Amino acid sequence: MPRREFFKKAATVAGSAVVGSTLAEASEVPSTGHPIDNRKVADIAFPQKRPLITYSDRPPLLETPREVFAQPITPNDLFFVRWHMPMIPTYINPHKFHITIDGEVETPLRLSLASLKKEFEAVEITSVLQCGGNNRSAFHPTPGGIQWGPGAMGCAKWKGARLKDVLAKAGLKKGASWIKFNGLEKPVYTKTDGFVRALELEKLHDQIIIAYEMNGEELPYLNGFPVRLILPGFYSDSWIKMLSNITVTSSKPQLHFMDHAYRIPDNDCECETPDNLAPKTKPIEEMNVNSLIGYPVSGTKVKANAQLIVRGVAFDGGHGIVKVEISIDGGQSWQEAKLDDGKQGSYAYRSFSHTLTPKKSGSLTIMAKATNTKGETQPFAYEVKWNRGGYKFNGIDEVTVEVVA
Repeated sequence: MPRREFFKKAATVAGSAVVGSTLAEASEVPSTGHPIDNRKVADIAFPQKRPLITYSDRPPLLETPREVFAQPITPNDLFFVRWHMPMIPTYINPHKFHITIDGEVETPLRLSLASLKKEFEAVEITSVLQCGGNNRSAFHPTPGGIQWGPGAMGCAKWKGARLKDVLAKAGLKKGASWIKFNGLEKPVYTKTDGFVRALELEKLHDQIIIAYEMNGEELPYLNGFPVRLILPGFYSDSWIKMLSNITVTSSKPQLHFMDHAYRIPDNDCECETPDNLAPKTKPIEEMNVNSLIGYPVSGTKVKANAQLIVRGVAFDGGHGIVKVEISIDGGQSWQEAKLDDGKQGSYAYRSFSHTLTPKKSGSLTIMAKATNTKGETQPFAYEVKWNRGGYKFNGIDEVTVEVVA
């Protein structure tokens, strides 16, 4: 499809979506505190996507259904979508597109897509991309913002050029300390702050790339075509889509989406209460340990005395998952699941499977919790500490199935 027709079609297929609305509120919370899955896939599909859970069509906000996470790589057409600004280019000519690198550099650059592919070594990394507000609806009381379920995330194989190599070609001036990233999405009103993020230069490493491929294909339009920043281990707010400008600065830039938005309490528990908000906050950055059951999903009917294979994924900010455990008695006892070989790398999903045999008819709740190499493990959902932005929820996951004779 010609890209100039992309959003024309998107407007047509998404016309029945309620702009900016959320789906039905979560049902009554079970005793463990985790919300029951009740979000439905939309009857519509955006271009290059299969039908997804749809919250908004402008900007596009699409969530991946739970069952997709029974596999370690998320297909491009099922990958979640999160934009911040309603003004997204209706057409990008890949032959005319370029990225500017300026600021505190010796040689400002204007890189075309072709030069990015030809002049720099191509590298590939498999990494999880997760919205900081993933599973926000699980917090109680519910904070404001998009009421994501557990599917505002995905894992893909990203290919592109190292950011380090691009900056090396530009040459960093003495005193350079921050890197600012901007993309092509724009606000409607000129006085509205654009979605711009920044990274301390000291946090730059070889696995941060400017990607032009996702799972062996060019980036889908809604996932940042033609290039996006890949910042493995960090939440997706830092993974700028349609990356168009990289500016190196000698001091920390003043940015709305760094100084006021996407922040959590700056204390040991990263928590607060609605009646006692933390006076000091910090940007969200590294992902915490988490897991999700992809199969079965809540409501699945399974046979008593028949083998049931539970499948899902676990991940963290790059330290690596060492253990996933399964419980069917409300967390009183746990059985260790089988993990994949981990060859996708520490930033990728670690898929797990566990075979169990339900004995009695009736409702059965299956829980999963992950532990990483640092010994960090998931708390029960009711133990997750609250914050005003609804960020970094990582409560023990659960699904409830119906066992039939």
